[in-house]
Amino acid sequence: MLIETVESYLRIRRAAGFDLKNDGKLLLRFSQFCGNREKTHVHAQTAMEWAKLAASPGQRSRRLKAVIRFARFAKAEDARQEIPPDGIFGYHKKRRVPFIFSPTHVRRIIEQAMHLGPSGSLRPHTFAALFALLAATGMRVSEALALRIDDISSDGLVIRKTKFRKSRILPLHATAVVGLERYRVRRSQFTTDDDHLFVSLRGHGFRYETVRSVFQKLVRAAGIVGSDRRKPHIHGLRHTFAVRALEACPCDRDHVGKHILALSTYMGHAHVADTYWYFEATPQLLRDIAKAWEAFVKGVPQ
Repeated sequence: MLIETVESYLRIRRAAGFDLKNDGKLLLRFSQFCGNREKTHVHAQTAMEWAKLAASPGQRSRRLKAVIRFARFAKAEDARQEIPPDGIFGYHKKRRVPFIFSPTHVRRIIEQAMHLGPSGSLRPHTFAALFALLAATGMRVSEALALRIDDISSDGLVIRKTKFRKSRILPLHATAVVGLERYRVRRSQFTTDDDHLFVSLRGHGFRYETVRSVFQKLVRAAGIVGSDRRKPHIHGLRHTFAVRALEACPCDRDHVGKHILALSTYMGHAHVADTYWYFEATPQLLRDIAKAWEAFVKGVPQ
């Protein structure tokens, strides 16, 4: 039965650290679809028929890609498994063009956070520290909200199993250490059984939507306005960190390669290609690349 092969695939991949929550659901549905048609192996035509049942091109593409990844695994054990062709739906995922915050923008957001109520509460300090930390480290919002008090170490922040079930140490700049310690002292005066570093007025960890809503409120209060293509979202703080880090990179090829690899590890990217994408994020980076290429073509030493 195909479902047994699917379950074996999911067990092995999850044991290797992959979540596969969405792929798991899709593949189980696909195996049921095949079972209803008395198919015991992956057939390219069946996979495409099942994928076409999805409502949108993006969903069809996701369905087919999930089957392709599974089929590659299954074919290693059974040559009768067919690997469906990729790209037949003509769908290409487009990344949102990020809004890049200036240092002034970040300062205004933190200043507005300190004006949050209630007066005398921990709340303004919590949001000021949270957004400052996101801007200073480029960490994911989910990673920051999952931090526990004991995750602050002498080597930096311990980022435990997150998006790709990988843990890592996040070194902090000296100014970030001072700011975080200042907040931790204030936090210690707040009585709660919850050990989350960032806590709400009720003494519990935050939900993402709550933090996103507060951030958008602060952005509006700070007078930060984007464009039709670039909107100031909270994830822009992570994009901004990556872009600024790349802009500060030395221009020679050897330094760029090492810098990219270090940044990819620091940000917790599963693939270094996810880091290279940030080269497209700002006109400044693209201009730098164009100048470097022009100098290379002309033989001008860098």
